[in-house]
Formats: sequence, C-alpha cells, structure tokens
Amino acid sequence: MSTNNAGLAERSARAGGAFLREVACGPLSALVVLGSGLASALDQWGTPQARVRLGDIPGVKAPVALGHEDELRFYARSCGTVAVACGRTHLYEGEGPGAVVALAEAGASAGVQTAVLCNANGCLRDWQLGEVMAIRDHLNFSGASPFATPEFVDVTGVWDTELTGQLEAVCDRSGIYCFMRGPEYQTRAESRALSMLGADCVGMSTVLEAITLHARGVRVGGLSVVTDLSCAALPTTHEAVLEASKTGAATVRRALDAVYPR
Repeated sequence: MSTNNAGLAERSARAGGAFLREVACGPLSALVVLGSGLASALDQWGTPQARVRLGDIPGVKAPVALGHEDELRFYARSCGTVAVACGRTHLYEGEGPGAVVALAEAGASAGVQTAVLCNANGCLRDWQLGEVMAIRDHLNFSGASPFATPEFVDVTGVWDTELTGQLEAVCDRSGIYCFMRGPEYQTRAESRALSMLGADCVGMSTVLEAITLHARGVRVGGLSVVTDLSCAALPTTHEAVLEASKTGAATVRRALDAVYPR
C-alpha cells in the first residue's frame, strides 16, 4: 500500500467512526460481529436504539455471503452502546484485507474499547455440531495481513485473557482457531495437518479483524460455533453450516450476555 493509499484508509476509518458516533449519539463502547447464520442470536436483546446498513458506513462494504445480513444494530447495555454487526466481509470475496477490516477500523475510531467476534467453524476434534468454542489463540494461514505498511504489531496478546475467561465460563469448549482464505473448504489431508499443528477449528474470517482491533488498543474476544465436522465422511455444504449455526446461537447469546449485561 502506498503512502497515499494508507492515508486514504486512515481518512476512511475516521469518516466511518464519525458516522457511527453520529448514529449512536456518542462514542461506542463495544463491537460484536455475528458470523454465518447468527444474525438473530441477539434478538432477545430487544429493539435496537438504532440500526443502519453496513454498506452505508463510509469505507465499509455490504456483506455478500449467504447467512450474513447488511445491518448494524445499536443497543444500550450497562457498559454503554454496543454495536452489533449481523454480517461481515470475507477475504475470499476478493476485495482485499482493507475491506475485511474496515468495520473494525471504523469501530475503533468510534471509541470501541472491547469487541467479541463470532464465526462458524469446521471442527478438527471429536466435538459436536452446535458447540461453541471460546478462541484462545489463532493460526493465520490465509497468507494475508491487515497491514500493508511497516506496522509491526505484537500479536501474542490479540485474544484478551479477561474477556476470554468470561467467554470460557459459558462456552462448551476453548481452543485454537485457524484462519484460511477460502472460499473452498479444506481437504481431509489439510484437516489432518492443521490438527497436528494444534488447530482445533478452522474458518475463513475473524483473525484479520482481531489483529486490527488489537493494534488499535481494543480488547478482543472470540466465539466460534462448530458447524461442520471437517474429518467426517460426508461433504460440507454452506446450507448445512448455516443450519448448525442456529444450534449454537443460544450459547452465543449467553456468552455475550455475560460480557455485556443489561
């Protein structure tokens, strides 16, 4: 990324942050990103104070993947205003890392202090569909970074210990999430290799957003729903992934209730 492009990205983040502050009538306290099939997980939080299309936020693209909605909702919780994204942009969509992390950048600019990022995963362990894993650490095997300038970030502390502990108290599992570019699912040989390298689950999102938020001083936690058993004999379909996500939605809501009580 050239100096000019880096400056453009920074201006876009500031514009996105200003937009979010205006809609929320003040700074944001937290950001939640709901993954595939989880858009309705927080419906029990009631009617949002406000809602906007993600694609209307400066610099942010509307989600296009099945199971993701073009909506950002604003809720009043005890910590302040929590923005809940019902979808995200993925690296496999071909827009580049900047588009993937645009919402994270705008949220940080709007004052976000904590974030919980949710996704659907292919499980590499003998776990059950619908179980929810708190992300303790990650492997980035996407070949991508959110940064295209010499921004040297220590990523050993991306996943905040305190937030992760709160999520682990509610979740079925905790473990290591491996980020692959996609959109194809991994082969059985790749699944075996990733398992031997320490990954518990694999997916196509979250990590670039988490790194970006961490670099901006935001404390980050992660929730990953088991929606596919990667070593199973049957092939994976996106429709089956979305259906399995619904099973884990109640656990996701309880975990987010624990972190962001009313």
